[in-house]
Amino acid sequence: MKLLLVEDDELLGQSLVQGLRERGYALDWAHDGRHASRLLSSAVYDGAILDWMLPEVSGLDVLRRHRQRGGRTPVLMLTARDATNDIINGLDSGADDYLVKPFEFSELLARVRLLLRHGNAQTSSIIRVADLEVDLALREARRDGEPIPLTAREFTLLELLALRVNRVVSRLDIWEKLYDTDEDPTSNVVDVYISYLRRKIDRGRTPLIETRRGEGYLLRGETCDHRSPAGS
Repeated sequence: MKLLLVEDDELLGQSLVQGLRERGYALDWAHDGRHASRLLSSAVYDGAILDWMLPEVSGLDVLRRHRQRGGRTPVLMLTARDATNDIINGLDSGADDYLVKPFEFSELLARVRLLLRHGNAQTSSIIRVADLEVDLALREARRDGEPIPLTAREFTLLELLALRVNRVVSRLDIWEKLYDTDEDPTSNVVDVYISYLRRKIDRGRTPLIETRRGEGYLLRGETCDHRSPAGS
């Protein structure tokens, strides 16, 4: 999944970029409101993490303009403002969620996962396709109950296919969701990662990952009812 981070604090921004990329997210980082507005109007993101207090243009104004243009990117607003009126103002301006600084990185990750599920109309944290189970909250996969060890990038690829089960996902779409904007989209890295994932998911079992020549890839299988983990 591809995120836009809008944060002018260099140390916090670097920490968030490193942590999110280590967990398999593709990420663009804007340091001010004008840059953020340009990126939101020219690229497609699965979600945005948007700081309220920014140079040039405030995060709140960035959000308002994005919504006025019809932008539907799910937005998690970050701010030190914790007054009730500020929270209401942010949500009424189009934020999907709100996180007050300082925060724990684990909470940010949980908010991002929720943001992405809502953006994909996915109400549960578990997707089941045939005998494959993809746990979006724990970022784990199992097939016929057996855990499948995946790297962060491999899981992100599986997550993308699972959220669009039985629909073709083009190589370009995969690239745009999994890699940063400044990386070279002409390489065969998408095909390589599909190969890695196929060996782990399909090895010795009924194949679920299908190649559509000239179109892309899809995860094929009968979908079971989505369910949340016990106790959630």
